[in-house]
Amino acid sequence: MDQFLITGRSRIAGEVTISGAKNAALPLLAAMILAETPTTLNNVPSLQDVRTLVKLIAGLGITIEKNGNVVTCDTSTIENYFAPYELVKTMRASILVLGPLLARFGEAEVSLPGGCAIGSRPVDQHLKAFEAMGADIKVENGYVIAKAPEGGRLIGCEFSFDMVTVGGTENVLIAATLAKGTTVLENCAREPEVVDLANMLVAMGAKIEGIGTSTLTIEGVESLKGCEYSVVADRIETGSYLAGALMTEGDVTTKNTDPSLLIPVLQKFEEMGAVVTTGDDWIRVQMTGRPKPVDIRTQPHPGFPTDMQAQLMAVCCLAEGTSTISENIFENRYMHVPELKRMGADIQVDGHTAIIRGVEEFNAAPVMATDLRASMSLVMAAAAAEGETLIERIYHIDRGYENVEEKLRGLGVKIERVNPATDNAESEANDD
Repeated sequence: MDQFLITGRSRIAGEVTISGAKNAALPLLAAMILAETPTTLNNVPSLQDVRTLVKLIAGLGITIEKNGNVVTCDTSTIENYFAPYELVKTMRASILVLGPLLARFGEAEVSLPGGCAIGSRPVDQHLKAFEAMGADIKVENGYVIAKAPEGGRLIGCEFSFDMVTVGGTENVLIAATLAKGTTVLENCAREPEVVDLANMLVAMGAKIEGIGTSTLTIEGVESLKGCEYSVVADRIETGSYLAGALMTEGDVTTKNTDPSLLIPVLQKFEEMGAVVTTGDDWIRVQMTGRPKPVDIRTQPHPGFPTDMQAQLMAVCCLAEGTSTISENIFENRYMHVPELKRMGADIQVDGHTAIIRGVEEFNAAPVMATDLRASMSLVMAAAAAEGETLIERIYHIDRGYENVEEKLRGLGVKIERVNPATDNAESEANDD
């Protein structure tokens, strides 16, 4: 497995262009299945999760191609409605093909998903909603087997999610666009990625009211057509690079992004002493001195995003004082804590709350990435640390950050991707 070798004491500064959001691109790719005519999706990041979902959709017989940051899709060649475990196990978002397959073709067989180990994140809310729409749902041998009611179309209904779920909102919203009658969804997620999905569905001919609110009303239509659409900027990638400025007394400008999507994060940056300036499609964060301590509570949008918790924890580790973080979304999202402590951080966890007493510096140490966002917190900590840090399991970061080494080098980080197996093989060959 590849590793990152990072030489610390970097000052993270410069400009970086932000990619399309992974968490928006994946549901948009799944929604392409609904269209009876070809669809073109622009600003699609080149990430492992995207490649996995494209491969899964191609496995249905659909003609789908990715060239650079453009994906084109023609569903007229579809051959089956089966998503195998071999692909679904690597990524939770694969479950998003269930809704469009069931809505358009009346049946689907999709493996239960895998993905990051940051909590159970069950799909029961997806399945309950589909049952409320008349679908027959069975779970057998690790697969969800779904059939639409007689006539082949889901039936509009009123459904309230038991908890705010981004994936559940997206899957059910996609399915409701082709349901017979009107569907009213309550307690919906309001994340920008959900809004992006709804906007693309409207461009395809869907009738949706309440976009951006917790109540979505969808009037089902007979069919949807293809369209051309661009993925929204990645707010988490944006925040991750900006956080590096706070840790290294840096100065980072992110381009091709949207400041309105990051308001709670930028407010915390300002509380920590950073100077934040913004334009229509750029954000600049400048930092001098150590960060000030803050209190953070992760919440569904428009609250502080859980996907920025690990990065802000790394900043808090260097703050001049004591910070607290309450994680209210995922139960296992403190797995980066032991790794940060290996680098000298002073963190105590009590249930959902982490208490971080700031230290003057990180020290280099071998560490292991445990999930996608934790991996970026370790990269930023390593860039600030004294000495060389080796980060293992960086396949996590490849799932969510496009051209991460190139972008980090452009910001002044001394980073190298190494592969021990390859290096050892070359060493043995030289010995021979």
